[in-house]
Amino acid sequence: MQVRADALDAHLEKSLAPLYVISSDEQLLLLETADRIRAKARTAGFSEREVLIAERYFKWGELQSVQQSMSLFGDRKLIELRIPNGKPGKEGGQALQDYAAACVGSEAGDTLTMITLPKLDWATQKSAWVTALQRHAVYVEIPNIERHQLGSWIGQRLAAQGQSADKHALEFMVDRVEGNLLAAHQEIRKLSLLYPDGRLSLDQIQDAVLNVARSDVFKLSEAMLSGDVSRVTRMLDGLKGEGEALPLVLWAVSEEIRTLLKLKIGSDEGRPLAAMLKEYRIWGPRERLMAPAVSRVKIASLRDALSKAAQVDRMIKGLRAKDFAGDAWDALLQLALVVARK
Repeated sequence: MQVRADALDAHLEKSLAPLYVISSDEQLLLLETADRIRAKARTAGFSEREVLIAERYFKWGELQSVQQSMSLFGDRKLIELRIPNGKPGKEGGQALQDYAAACVGSEAGDTLTMITLPKLDWATQKSAWVTALQRHAVYVEIPNIERHQLGSWIGQRLAAQGQSADKHALEFMVDRVEGNLLAAHQEIRKLSLLYPDGRLSLDQIQDAVLNVARSDVFKLSEAMLSGDVSRVTRMLDGLKGEGEALPLVLWAVSEEIRTLLKLKIGSDEGRPLAAMLKEYRIWGPRERLMAPAVSRVKIASLRDALSKAAQVDRMIKGLRAKDFAGDAWDALLQLALVVARK
């Protein structure tokens, strides 16, 4: 049974199921959701806890052994199985199917099991072991908080601690904590310690909130497509400061330019954009950003940018490039702005 994260509390008020699965890449939200299940389990008498981590040499028989072993003091037991990479392998997949089938029941008995997973890719979600968990467990899949949702999320967190902020203050916080939800949570909690309940001014937030944004090379394409020049510049500065590999960043920028060129050519030939997005397997936030980006860019500019990407590659390798001065990071910014500029 699949349950939304915001509906979990209502479920827990009724009863505890024998098996829970939490899947998310947002570590903060995963930890908070797991804590809610742990707290409910403690009040229900599950006073013993065993944690198993399914890493490379994990023996899957341990899961069944822990479930079947009796507590020394006869206490009810919470079993936590963590699968950090979300890839249990063939043996693990079968063990999870068998385990899920054995956990059938409307309420937990002497043992309650909680399995935590990262966000699973499309192919893994269709596997037999995931299907079995979704059928037999309470399955909580927590989506990522995207940038366009982050301001609202911060506002809700501030409201929960009796504070609020206007749009400009929230946008300032988004710029400072993007891509780092754990740090965002810490900054929000810090505001509750520094200031009383009520509306926070932009000056108060600027004084208190650190720049803890974490740049993600794969989010850079979203900034490019959305035409957000300041965000593109900030993200490239962040990637440079974090020591990200230049070839990886060049690949991300070049791939976005190459994809846009294909879509632009196809669009000019009269092909439906929706069909091309499906063909090139473009979905999620990038999908909704593609249409305005395709209408904004020019074929000649994209072709020129791809040619110049080869020169940036030469710069990264320590060779001279005729069209660029400065370093490779400056050249990468010029390439990214071909897409980002409106």
